[in-house]
Order: sequence, then structure tokens, then C-alpha cells
Amino acid sequence: MAKKDFTVIIERDEDGWFVADVPALQGCHTQGKTKKQVLENIKEAIALCLEVETEKKTKQKTGFVSIETVSVYA
Repeated sequence: MAKKDFTVIIERDEDGWFVADVPALQGCHTQGKTKKQVLENIKEAIALCLEVETEKKTKQKTGFVSIETVSVYA
């Protein structure tokens, strides 16, 4: 498995929780009571987001493919 680096933006909300967001991965965010906890949580969230992206890429697309003419000798 290749190492990938991601930029993580961490903010503190009005209740004191740390909130982490990964701009490169749509919908990839989490929170934690401490900075250490939010960093652990965001690693797990990144892994899950990457797994979902991989599944989306590997799913076969359905629908129209083409119209072909086939010749046979009988």
C-alpha cells in the first residue's frame, strides 16, 4: 500500500471540540475532544473515504455500450 499525504484543516468549534476536514476528499471530516483524538479520527475517516472512492471506481457501469454487426457463415 502506497503512503499518501493529505492536508488536514483543524478548527475548534464553539463547544471546544476539534473539527478536522480534508479538502481533497469530499465529505471527509470528523471531530474529537482533543487534538490527538481528532488526528486519530481523521486518519480513520481518510481510510474510509479512500475505500469508498476505490469502490466507486471499480463498480461496473451499466447501460448502453454499442450496436454491432456480426457476420457468420452458415
